[in-house]
Amino acid sequence: MPRHLASRRDFLGLLGAALACPSLVRAAASETLTGEAFGTTWRIVGPAGTDLAALRPAIDTLFAGIDAEMSPWRADSTISRFNSGTLTELTGAQLVHVAQAALSLAGDSEGHFDPTVGPLVARWGFGPIQRGGSPDWRGLDVSAGRVGKRRQDQTLDLCGIAKGRALDLATALARDRGLDCLLLDLGGELRALGAHPSGRDWQVAVEHPHPGIDAPAILNLPAGMSVATSGLGAQGFALGPRVWGHIIDPGTASPVQGRLRSVSVLRDDAMTADGWATALFAAGDVDGPALARARDIPALFLFEDDRALHHVATGGVGDVLTWRG
Repeated sequence: MPRHLASRRDFLGLLGAALACPSLVRAAASETLTGEAFGTTWRIVGPAGTDLAALRPAIDTLFAGIDAEMSPWRADSTISRFNSGTLTELTGAQLVHVAQAALSLAGDSEGHFDPTVGPLVARWGFGPIQRGGSPDWRGLDVSAGRVGKRRQDQTLDLCGIAKGRALDLATALARDRGLDCLLLDLGGELRALGAHPSGRDWQVAVEHPHPGIDAPAILNLPAGMSVATSGLGAQGFALGPRVWGHIIDPGTASPVQGRLRSVSVLRDDAMTADGWATALFAAGDVDGPALARARDIPALFLFEDDRALHHVATGGVGDVLTWRG
């Protein structure tokens, strides 16, 4: 299938119909709706009888609209026309909202999240924005319901935050339809709408960085909360002893290096979790946890030394984790 808002990771496995919900499976009391969007898959799990299928037309329309506006993988998208210079400014309410959030996060993260890093991502073989100037998030201006740029070669890439926004809007859509007990998964980013049907929190697995190895921990996802993860994942390549991933450190203009393998962030909206997961991973081994502590962000950092996994938990995220083995 074509890649649009490409999935950047798939570290958090949805266990809503298996490990996390064995009672539902035994009683055949769960219902699942699945689909594809943004070059990845989405999944909604809820109690049987919810009639999740009725959501599909609205969900498909929602995701298609976001893709048409924000996908840098489509030459005809609004953001691609802005990057190429065909459009001199962006005025759509949704685009401006997400761009404003991205630039605010760039400032709050001390530039570790940078929505203008697209040309560097492409230079390392991971992104579609082949042409553009050097990253400079301060070169974009959001004011009076518009997004403009101070340099003609400036580009904007919202992939680090748009998928989270899509998940938030899908959650709001389900809530507006009167649904209040769902777990929504979009490419490994998850949001809980209400509690698990049993009354407890929904549970998801924090996957091991290496495929085929059992999840090291289970995360309890409280009602209304979201979780997103950034890491090396499948989008990487080996060059000598190093594995080069798709997340670029704006300070070095190269893929993040070090022992850090993934960062999972828990927030009350998926867009913020999405952006902060990228920012904290881009900040690296030392500055990532330090930034999370300084901003009191609930985050789980997984590090690897000689195939042994270590973790750092910040912002109280350890209180909702159950370690296995």
